[in-house]
Amino acid sequence: MNTTAHDFVTVDMRGLKAALVARAQAERVSVSVLVRGAVARDLGLGVECEPQRADTPSRGSSCAASVKLSIRMTAEEAQQLAAGARAAGLSRGAYLAGLIANVPVLSAGGGRAEHIASLMASSAELATLSRNIHRLTALLRQANVEPARPYRVMLDTLAGDVRRHLELAARALADLQPRGGNAPPPARSPH
Repeated sequence: MNTTAHDFVTVDMRGLKAALVARAQAERVSVSVLVRGAVARDLGLGVECEPQRADTPSRGSSCAASVKLSIRMTAEEAQQLAAGARAAGLSRGAYLAGLIANVPVLSAGGGRAEHIASLMASSAELATLSRNIHRLTALLRQANVEPARPYRVMLDTLAGDVRRHLELAARALADLQPRGGNAPPPARSPH
């Protein structure tokens, strides 16, 4: 039996919700953590779960999953960081964390959106193949051979189409994941 009491409050944000969500994403915390911290600060209470700064000693809080980091950069470096984050569709913090984690698409110039788009396009083609196979199966169950004949070419290339999709998906997903240390890039299939 769960005996934990939760204190919930519903608040009309009156147009502030988008800014609140954006700030929580930028700070890489939940909206609840951000709101609790703001309310606790306004009430003059100790904040138990606010984001921790990197330059302050740890308070031992288990809910401080991220830290706030202040760094000095030239104006040009800051502009490059912001432009790279925009191009990757990430916050500056998430982009910088991805660079540190050696996420290949970020360290190679931020082709994250292109990787995701090509993976989505390939998945859509695979979905079309699935619908065609379903239609072909229905025709063959009805012993309706003539309308099924045009599907023969699709069947002849099916294995190659699926293999290409899986190779593209594997490369795209590998390039979107951090690489540890000096790990070599994944081997490319000879097919």
